[in-house]
Amino acid sequence: MGATKWSTAFGAAGLVLVAVTASAAAQGQPPHVRAAGRAVLTNTDNGRTVAAGVGGDIEVRLTHYRDRGVTYVWDAPETGDRAVLRRASDTTTPSGDATAVFRTAAGGVATVSAQLRCVPDLGSVCPLIVVPWKVTIEAK
Repeated sequence: MGATKWSTAFGAAGLVLVAVTASAAAQGQPPHVRAAGRAVLTNTDNGRTVAAGVGGDIEVRLTHYRDRGVTYVWDAPETGDRAVLRRASDTTTPSGDATAVFRTAAGGVATVSAQLRCVPDLGSVCPLIVVPWKVTIEAK
């Protein structure tokens, strides 16, 4: 009875794993480019290269974080080539988040970049550091 119970549990877990893997493979594209011509980029995409179709949107969502009495906040994302990527909108929040939407206007390669900087709470001191964030967009 015990061996049958474990065998059934492992078999069910295997079926779930196969279903999840098959579903991801069937979609064929990474989650960043799956949604109707819009690629969504976040803090963790730093250093990536992303393919985008001309006429599509690149949405950047950068979120602040707090650590030991300081808040790390984002500047508004910028494009390195306005002929390839045109800014449609950008927003920064008082808490330190930054968002922007860029439209791919022409084929080519452009970067989107932002900087993370420290804002200390009263009585705290920031480290002397600015952290760059950059993604390369290949528009085709």
